[in-house]
Amino acid sequence: MDPIRNPYAPGAGQRPPELAGRDAELQTFTIVLERISRGRPERSVVLTGLRGVGKTVLLNALRSAAVRAHWGTGKLEARPDQRLRRPLSAALHTAVRELGHPQTDDVDHVLGVVKSFAQRDAPAGAKLRERWNPGIDAPAVSGRADSGDIEIDLVELLSDVGGLAADVGKGVAIFIDEMQDLHPEDVSALCAACHEISQAALPVVVVGAGLPHLPAVLSASKSYSERLFRYARIDRLPRDAAERALQMPAKEEDADFTEDALEAMYSATGGYPYFIQAYGKAVWDLAPRTPITGEDVGVAAPEAESELAVGFFGSRYERATPGEREYLRAMADVAADIAAKGEEELDEIESVPTSDVAKLLGRKPQSLSPARDALLKKGLIYSGERGRIAFTVPHFGRYLRQQGEHPSPSRPSSDEAKPAE
Repeated sequence: MDPIRNPYAPGAGQRPPELAGRDAELQTFTIVLERISRGRPERSVVLTGLRGVGKTVLLNALRSAAVRAHWGTGKLEARPDQRLRRPLSAALHTAVRELGHPQTDDVDHVLGVVKSFAQRDAPAGAKLRERWNPGIDAPAVSGRADSGDIEIDLVELLSDVGGLAADVGKGVAIFIDEMQDLHPEDVSALCAACHEISQAALPVVVVGAGLPHLPAVLSASKSYSERLFRYARIDRLPRDAAERALQMPAKEEDADFTEDALEAMYSATGGYPYFIQAYGKAVWDLAPRTPITGEDVGVAAPEAESELAVGFFGSRYERATPGEREYLRAMADVAADIAAKGEEELDEIESVPTSDVAKLLGRKPQSLSPARDALLKKGLIYSGERGRIAFTVPHFGRYLRQQGEHPSPSRPSSDEAKPAE
């Protein structure tokens, strides 16, 4: 097979594996846009799922759908160390420009509100040269979205942007990736703003994507959040969708897979789109001819696993301190113990009790809180329910067990056994 024309390489141009089996989500979003455009009540959208299921790719596809509907759009990626004002201002600046409204006093006013919202990020008494400039030519509007209270300011900001969009018969969509990393105050403000624009029937929609515990983050912020968002869990692909994700790019290059190859690929990837792309790329590079066979998959598997070990698993593992790595490996071993007892299939275990992790390490649960909290902040694990913890990365436990590094509960006083600071 020609490696130069590898249809599974990132950015190869074909429909990515992450969008196979996502037609329902795309169709639902098209309906959401149409309803909001007609002034009918509709909720904002939240996508949740593990790493590697294609949330970001789907988020970009939804943004493309909004652009095709002639909406103004903007996108930002939340970060734990950054507040919302600056990235949201940049996203809304883009969205207002995409509306295609002639430069009028109304547009200048809204851009001035966006600017005032952004510049309120500077501390009180900051000199003009120390204020962040969002690249907006219009003068900042005093007394609008600049109170310093993020909830008040965000409601005013989105109300003004939504009003401008309504005047031109269009809408504005804001896309937020890694939404679980927003500051708690920003989450609360965003919920309040979504509630306000929904009550006012303004054509503004927020589309967020994040880890499985994102709904809990939103609920903890505002009790009414479940009424504000349409939640969609993005999971691994079922067998038929996974096969389409493999076959469609291959057929565009006049190639195909045998049945045993498709079986081997699904067994290896578990239907996770990121893994499908990694294995598809490796198999394409090494298969001598079409159709690709199960034997070809077996030959290419070590290369795919090696690439995943470095780029997908290893890059995340390296972010953890020794104490945090010990906690991660203990999670993997607890899952293996549960499977060995016949309670669940290993690949089906989604979470493990934190008490079992502590027991395996010979530690008190409280002493492991710093390591656990640090891993939560780094996005390597999440807590879907009280007292249980899970990996944010599929097959991460398998990766850890394959490293041959297992924690030793008998050495809690060593440097590696100490929880992260």
